[in-house]
Amino acid sequence: MKITIVLGAFLPVPPVMGGAIEKSWFALAQEFVSRNHDVTIISRALPQFASYEIVDGVRHIRVRGSDTPRSLLWLKILDLFYSLRVRRVLPSADILVTNTFWLPLLVRDSSPGKIYVHVGRYPKGQMRLYGRAARLQTPSSDVADAVKREAPSSAYKVIAIPYPHPQIISAEAPLPLEKRAKIVLYVGRVHPEKGVHSLVEAFTRLRRSNFADWKLIIVGSTDSKEGGGGEDYFRQLQQSAAVARDRIVFRGPIFDAAALEEEFRAARIFAYPSLAARGETFGLAPLEAMTHGCAVLTSDLRCFRDFILPNETGFVFEGAAPDPADSLMAAFRDASSDPVRLERIARAGQLKSEEFSRARVADKFLADFESLTRDGQRTNC
Repeated sequence: MKITIVLGAFLPVPPVMGGAIEKSWFALAQEFVSRNHDVTIISRALPQFASYEIVDGVRHIRVRGSDTPRSLLWLKILDLFYSLRVRRVLPSADILVTNTFWLPLLVRDSSPGKIYVHVGRYPKGQMRLYGRAARLQTPSSDVADAVKREAPSSAYKVIAIPYPHPQIISAEAPLPLEKRAKIVLYVGRVHPEKGVHSLVEAFTRLRRSNFADWKLIIVGSTDSKEGGGGEDYFRQLQQSAAVARDRIVFRGPIFDAAALEEEFRAARIFAYPSLAARGETFGLAPLEAMTHGCAVLTSDLRCFRDFILPNETGFVFEGAAPDPADSLMAAFRDASSDPVRLERIARAGQLKSEEFSRARVADKFLADFESLTRDGQRTNC
């Protein structure tokens, strides 16, 4: 089967600037190639990458994109320019996976393949525009339900297939929690919608209690060009964290997979306090933390429910509480109150994460691709 994967205008592949969507489709492309499928990835060009190359069997075509702008209107305009450039280089294929706003509207013939829209963001009215798409695929059941509500006439086209957890690099099994330092870890964009300020506030309030000997490590970019909250937000976080002194550490972004894996494997608790009820769609970072044996604590957003069961595979706090930091404090106290229970839930989460391996997720995608192309004429591989 010939598969083309078109990623967005703002992040490159390989995912040297991060991005859950870019990481996931880059990994899936490699899995598809390992099963003898012909795969092309089209992504944003960067000076250090060739405009055309084949790496590990995956064909890469790169076209000019841009940094993420602050203005949503300008973002859509830049996406349009990018999509027009992409349209000119689309190869013939069976399946055209697209993560751009405009490309499903611009492709008017069948030669690039069945249009497979990856809905990697919470829908904001655009789903009803994609009548020509063969599939509207979401990473979680929550987003699938939102797409169906927005475009009921296309409900039969909607399917939820999750992101795969990143491949484990280390040959060693993760240490049990009791042998790890007392570290709470956050990995993600350092942005208000991620609730990082609530996390810092909760941790500073806990510093004089049984969390006095714990450390909070925050990994992620504050740069607005990389989806962060910008310098003003970072200064606000630093001011709030000052009372905890060296107990709160801002690492900055870590894009090296091996180095990031070390951060996960050093932590006991992974906290992901996202408050983005209409922005969060899956939660790849919590899933990655579960893979490495962390006990995971998230907000109660519906998108996490596909893999986090409260008090079974993770811990949950009320993100919409009048004081989210207070709710988060209570969840931290609950999680740390019983080390045996903490270890049990971490292990249950690690077991649950195995359902999201690259191979298992690829099985689901390939079965769905096959179902869409079974009765149509295919391009020869």
